[in-house]
Amino acid sequence: MLARLVLIVIQAGLSIRLAPEIRRFLTIDLQGFDIFVYALIFGVLVWLVGVLGHLILKDVAQPTPSTLAFSIGTALVFAGLTLIPDLTEAVGRVIKLDAYYYPLVGAVLGYAVKK
Repeated sequence: MLARLVLIVIQAGLSIRLAPEIRRFLTIDLQGFDIFVYALIFGVLVWLVGVLGHLILKDVAQPTPSTLAFSIGTALVFAGLTLIPDLTEAVGRVIKLDAYYYPLVGAVLGYAVKK
C-alpha cells in the first residue's frame, strides 16, 4: 500500500515537471484545446512512470496496455471537464485547482483505478 502511494506521488511530480518540456517539442496547434494535448502527455507519462515503478518498487503490479488506455481516457475526460465553466467554478470554490491539473488528476486516478 505504501509503495502505491509513493508511486502516485512520483507519477504526479514527474508528470508536472516533464509535461511542459515535452509539450515544447510538439508542434500541434489546437487553438484553445491545448489541454487535450496535455491530457495525452499526462496519460503516457503516468503509465511510463508506473512501468518504471514496477521495476523499482516492491508490491507494485506491472501496468498493462489497457492501463495505458484507461489512464489516457480518464485524462481526456477530465480535460473535457475544463470546458464546463460551472463545474470548474464549483471545484474552484472547494479547492484552488488550475485547469492544467485536471487531466493530471484524471490520468493518475485512471491508472490507480485500473490497477
